[in-house]
Order: sequence, then structure tokens, then C-alpha cells
Amino acid sequence: MQQRRLGKTGFEVSEIGLGLWQLGGDFGPMSDDMATEIMAKANALGVNFWDTADVYGSGLSESRVRSFPAKAGVTVATKVGRSGTLYPDKYSKQAIKESLAGSARRLGVEVLDLVQLHTIPTEVMRQGDVFGWMDELQAEGLFRFYGASVETVEEGLICLQHPGVSTLQIIFNIFRQDAAKELLPAARDRDVGIIVRLPLASGLLSGKFGLATHFAAQDHRYYNRDGQAFNVGETFSGLPFETGVALADELKHFVPQGWTMAQMALRWILDYAPISTVIAGVSKSEQLIDNVAAAARPPLSRELHEQLAGWYIEKVRPNVRGQI
Repeated sequence: MQQRRLGKTGFEVSEIGLGLWQLGGDFGPMSDDMATEIMAKANALGVNFWDTADVYGSGLSESRVRSFPAKAGVTVATKVGRSGTLYPDKYSKQAIKESLAGSARRLGVEVLDLVQLHTIPTEVMRQGDVFGWMDELQAEGLFRFYGASVETVEEGLICLQHPGVSTLQIIFNIFRQDAAKELLPAARDRDVGIIVRLPLASGLLSGKFGLATHFAAQDHRYYNRDGQAFNVGETFSGLPFETGVALADELKHFVPQGWTMAQMALRWILDYAPISTVIAGVSKSEQLIDNVAAAARPPLSRELHEQLAGWYIEKVRPNVRGQI
């Protein structure tokens, strides 16, 4: 597994990371044995960047990470800011500190590797106090570095105004390409590591979904498919499901011979130099093998990148709902 530097943190992280939302049971029931199997497979494949959050399964995801004994050398990133004690308008230094103490306890560490503000309201970012609190909490030794997980290019640019921000987690994939123009170069210039989430647009870019595909009631692809619960862009990259399925079918003719669509989608992201790691959640350990294989693929041709960029502008972007 190739590694890249995670911005000013200096962490060397695997190009393919592991998203741990599923370990909280938020996509459907997951047994302890399956959670352990996924982490063990990631460990065996050299996937050394794991991303969790305090709200994934109300702390279950973090606790399961603690229960896995063989994670030496793994950088574990967690998030803060979406729990009911903070979101949407109860942010304070003390409240954040207490929330982080809970994460550290569940993860079984004294100092957290990386803490990310978890899609907090744009206005809270604009006010800026939260970044000052994070600077102070970092100085107090609660965590080594901090960053932010954002939903839009605008929010990412706001975060980049604050020198203490070491990482940005963004939505970036073939169905959501806008960050390439301004946000990625700005992050590179400030030595801010980019973590990409939703690389497969909630699974659409696997090319395996059809109109008859159904999701569990506790899966956000069921209860948030039209933005009923939180930002619509967090599910299927903001595309209506039926539109996304049709676009994914159309995308199949771009896939290089011998590749899976998921591998092309992941390789497309990794071809952007400012990207540090791509976190893809899995519900089965076998899915990690396909994800890791994408990092070993050669870069896509310049011609294919240009074709996909034009196709996005013409066919995809007009259908994306919510702010980009």
C-alpha cells in the first residue's frame, strides 16, 4: 500500500483509508465478529488511516476500534460537533472538551491523533471562535492535530483561513468534482491534508445499484435519500437515487478494460496530488481488497480525465441538489 503525507500533521497514511461509520451499526446491524474481521483485513492490507466519530452508533464505532488489539501504527481520526450536546448551537470550549474526553475514553487513548470538526454549521465556522478553542485544546494536549469535515467548497475555504487547521475532509468524487478547481490548490498551498469521503457516492459509483435496490431502514441511503435527516449532499452526493443509477449506467462505458467501476472512481480521486487519503466504508472485508487494488492501478489518462470533467459539467452537475 502506497502512503502519502497527511499535510502538516506529518502522518504517513495509506492512500486508501477505512471509514468506520458502518461499525456503529448505522447502515444495518453489524456483529462484533464482522467489525473485527473488517479491521483485521484493513490491518493486513496496510490500510493505516481509520476514520470514526463520536456519533457513529452513539460511540459504538469508537469502542469497537478500542477493542481491536492489533492496530499499532494506525492513525485513528475521530470527529466532534454533531452530538446533541453541541449541535447545532451549543458550542463552547468546555462542551467540546468534555465530548473529546468521551472519545478518548472510548478509544482507549490519552491523546487523540486527529480530531475533526464534524460538519458543524457554516455560521459557526464563519464566527471563528471554534477554531480558537481548538487551538487552545490542542495546546492543552487533548489531541495532536485537528481539522474539519465539511460539506461544501465554501466551508472548506473558510477553514483554510485558520492556520491551526491541518486537515480537511471533503466530498469529492466523479459525481462531485467542484473542489478540484479552487479548494484543492488552496489546501496544497497551505499544506493541509485532504481526506476524501463518499468516494463512491454512497455506492452509486460501484455500478452495482439498480432501481430495485433497497436499503435498510437505519441506512442513510434510505432515510436521507432526499435530505430528510441531514444535508442532502451527504447521500448519493446530492443526486436523486434514480438519476444516480442512470448516470452510473452511462458511466460504465468510460471504465478501462479489466477495471471495476469502483476502481476507476477511486483511481480518479488519487490522481489529484493534493489528496492524502480516500476513506471508503465497507460492510464486508472483501470490499477492502477491491478498494486497495485501485491504488495499485496506473493513473487514468489525461484524455479520460478531460472526458469525465466534461461529462460531469454537462450531465451530472445540473442534477446535484444542495450547495456544492
